[in-house]
Amino acid sequence: MLQPPRDPKEFLRLDRMPHIWCPGCGNGIILGAFLRAVAALELDQNNVAVVSGIGCSSRAAGYIDFHTTHTAHGRAIPFATGIKMHKPSQTVVVMTGDGDCMAIGGNHFIHAARRNIDLTVIIFNNFIYGMTSGQASPATPLNSFATTAVYGSIEPPFDICKMAQAAGATYVARGTTFHAKQLPILIADAIKNPGFSVVEVLCGCPTHFGKLNKVGSPVELLQLQRSIGVSVKDAALLTPEQLAGKFLLGELHRETRPEYVSVYSKLFERVHGV
Repeated sequence: MLQPPRDPKEFLRLDRMPHIWCPGCGNGIILGAFLRAVAALELDQNNVAVVSGIGCSSRAAGYIDFHTTHTAHGRAIPFATGIKMHKPSQTVVVMTGDGDCMAIGGNHFIHAARRNIDLTVIIFNNFIYGMTSGQASPATPLNSFATTAVYGSIEPPFDICKMAQAAGATYVARGTTFHAKQLPILIADAIKNPGFSVVEVLCGCPTHFGKLNKVGSPVELLQLQRSIGVSVKDAALLTPEQLAGKFLLGELHRETRPEYVSVYSKLFERVHGV
């Protein structure tokens, strides 16, 4: 576990408390993991930008004391791209949900990964649209219930991490809010990676997903994460049949290739002779 040299609470806007998240929501665990990662990396608070879109998870940007912006639905990555292009030295992090990022924002996600622009995208995946009453999202598991899937979802969900890797992300990891001690490590490694980095975090939504799928309490949702998650190390010892319905946890992919802003800067210098 990371041992931050500073108290992560220093990065909170305490005047914005109490937060609006429901009791038992996993978003606070993810936000805490991010703050621990920032503290452990000893990043300059004034050189970190956090961008969010729309949704329960996206409210996180309002509670933290960095350069933050709460943008339009699905458009967090384009805003973050603009920040990174304008100021390459800035550490730019996107906080987004499975609906915000994979539905209306899906096209932006795959092209940012293709470019390999140096952004860290933390995806709060609670398998549902939590803020707008529990509609099915692109990550809702097959046969799970939502307000728009009252007989069970018949649409296969995206595997977000496989999509990220296929599109070109150079760092891909997955964690859960149950495995809370692992999360700051994954997020810190993502921030350090000089390219497009994705950390998917499975988290609980007791208000909608839990209620509709009869996994009502926060404890039950954490136990669910524990049961469906398996580490990459343990997965190597299991058969495909044993891995059916499981989510691999930990660092799933890492590679090195040119980062977009640095390539663009060299092109600019060559064209303009500066």
